Amino acid sequence: MINNENMQKTEKIKTELQKLKNPKQAKILSGFFKTKKGEYGEGDVFLGIKVPKTREVAKKYYKETKLGEVEELLNSKFHEERLCALLILVQKFEDKKLNREEKEKIQKEIFKLYLKNAERINNWDLVDLSAPKIIGKYLFEHREKISVLDELSNSDNLWKQRISILATFYFINKKEFSHTLKLAEKMLSHEHDLMHKAIGWMLREVGKRNQNAEEEFLKKHYKKMPRTMLRYAIEKFSEEKRKSYLNGKI
Repeated sequence: MINNENMQKTEKIKTELQKLKNPKQAKILSGFFKTKKGEYGEGDVFLGIKVPKTREVAKKYYKETKLGEVEELLNSKFHEERLCALLILVQKFEDKKLNREEKEKIQKEIFKLYLKNAERINNWDLVDLSAPKIIGKYLFEHREKISVLDELSNSDNLWKQRISILATFYFINKKEFSHTLKLAEKMLSHEHDLMHKAIGWMLREVGKRNQNAEEEFLKKHYKKMPRTMLRYAIEKFSEEKRKSYLNGKI
């Protein structure tokens, strides 16, 4: 539960974000993030604040903001307040001034809070700016919890599914590709364009570090892949090789 003191602290962040709002920009963002009825961001409300400004607010308040307060922000109707909450979590998760015991404790709490509120991390930018740095890093260091990736990918919730594949970005950066390739294969026939883009992007990131690993996967699956997924995956290939994949002549 959030007590009155905590609510007052949370209101400081909300007030600061409200001062930065830009109605004109909010209208643009509402269209860009597909907030109309039936679209993936249906009902999301924007203040019209650019990410660097939201990041500045998060950096200013992350030390004094408790996790209960962050959870309240995550339940806001305003997109930028939820984003600020996630950026605060990332800052806390990465805090280099904590000793080992403190870091282990706070990272475990953040990991649990993130999963508990995953349905509130409900647009692609919210996922992309937080999942690798929190879920990915935690699972990389706590392999006993790796089944969380399957649990998320098995969900009927689009955002949990996107969290699962984006979390593997942390593994990719450590040159571990198996979890990415496993999830990519599992969700190869996913119906949503946002997942096609996310999976194709992660495959491309694999290829940037080990093209042979990506191509081994692609040669097995490329003829069945959604076109958008394939295009994202082969974006960094030579023009000749891209055409070969797109024309089914590999």
